[in-house]
Amino acid sequence: MPDREFLEKFPLYRKFKMDLPDTLNSLGKPAIHMYCPACDSDQTFRMSNEYYDASEYSKNYPIKGAVVRVVYVCVSCTGFRRYFLLRFSPEGDYVMKVGQEPPWEITPDRTLERVLGAHAEYYKKGLVCESQSYGIGAFAYYRRIVEEIIDELLESITDLMAGEERERYLEALEKVKKTTVTQDKIDLVKDLLPPILRPGGMNPLSTLHSVLSEGLHQESDERCIELAMTVREVLVFLVNQVAITQAAAASFTESMRRLLDRKT
Repeated sequence: MPDREFLEKFPLYRKFKMDLPDTLNSLGKPAIHMYCPACDSDQTFRMSNEYYDASEYSKNYPIKGAVVRVVYVCVSCTGFRRYFLLRFSPEGDYVMKVGQEPPWEITPDRTLERVLGAHAEYYKKGLVCESQSYGIGAFAYYRRIVEEIIDELLESITDLMAGEERERYLEALEKVKKTTVTQDKIDLVKDLLPPILRPGGMNPLSTLHSVLSEGLHQESDERCIELAMTVREVLVFLVNQVAITQAAAASFTESMRRLLDRKT
């Protein structure tokens, strides 16, 4: 069934692969978590209509080839609505969004936009390409960002380390400064990341390294939209996590300094 990731994150015209049931009334109605302008915060939304509400469809209407409108209402304010127009494939193997209101979000997170600085425009253009499923274009913009900010990003990770771990990372960083190839830079330090940047033992730099290695000129537009989404999500995690951790460390240091000054 269409799940919350598809409704929340997928841009228009990107195929969500699934085995479709035979009829519309067999589809589930997952809750989603998205921004509500009326509440000015992220809220839970629930589907308020049926897939077969369109006048030409009956409850047991065959799902293959159907185009339906679904309405989601914010459970907090019960007023703001999100609308999705879904098209189910004639072959019964995927669903895609062919319309969405409000439109798919292309405004970057404020923290991310601040950290990216001059590169934020590339990020916005990548989101625009994603919103229309222009995979090659989106992948190109996100890869450009990674290539241009990688040195600054790797340098900032140093602040999250201490002791021998920091020394090993600094040694690798010196080698990084001697190469101009992004993949080589990532490969030199990807196994030295601190635990806070490796949730669940997964390595975001290794993911970036792997995706970038696949190359911009070897994949279809459809495959590139998947790669672009991966690059974007990993990049956002790294940038935000580094920024948040550095801010928390600075706040802690300042608080300790105030306590020590008071004691003195």
